[in-house]
Amino acid sequence: MKRFLAVAAAFLLASCATQEPVTPPSSADNTPAAETPPAPRSTARSDRIESQPLKHLVGRKLKPIPDKELNVRTRCAFKDVQGGRGSMDLQVTRAEVKRFVAEVTIPEQGVCRFDMKQFEQTARMPNVVLHDKGSACTVRMWEQGKGVTVAFNGCQARCSGDAFSYLWPILVDTRSGRCA
Repeated sequence: MKRFLAVAAAFLLASCATQEPVTPPSSADNTPAAETPPAPRSTARSDRIESQPLKHLVGRKLKPIPDKELNVRTRCAFKDVQGGRGSMDLQVTRAEVKRFVAEVTIPEQGVCRFDMKQFEQTARMPNVVLHDKGSACTVRMWEQGKGVTVAFNGCQARCSGDAFSYLWPILVDTRSGRCA
């Protein structure tokens, strides 16, 4: 009888143990059921993952672009192979924009116009950043190698038609002052 009571008590205690319910994925939820997390890994140095260089970069001595104040002055015009044309008058001295006027015409799409009067400079380093006072338009300028890039982001309000969808950054050759 004692043995019977001991076995019954064991079953009774076992039936009181609770487990977290497993919820089957609903038909609307396409994610697989949660898996049990893996056992914690040891933190030994042999388990650390080392970064490996890309095969194209092995043996090359690449240096980061140095942070220096942007200095550029140009008054240029350009035309691309699709018939688009543009002009830009830009002067940046010691990372402060003194003059910025640009116009880009994209055939059958529209025109984008930018004027410093509608922008305020919000950053100088590492990139010069201009924000439009009336919209979400941002113009960024940076030097890389022997050229300066003037890039536009979110400037649909500064363009007519669908021109902004076709607007590329303007590249300035600092040696010659030409732009493309």
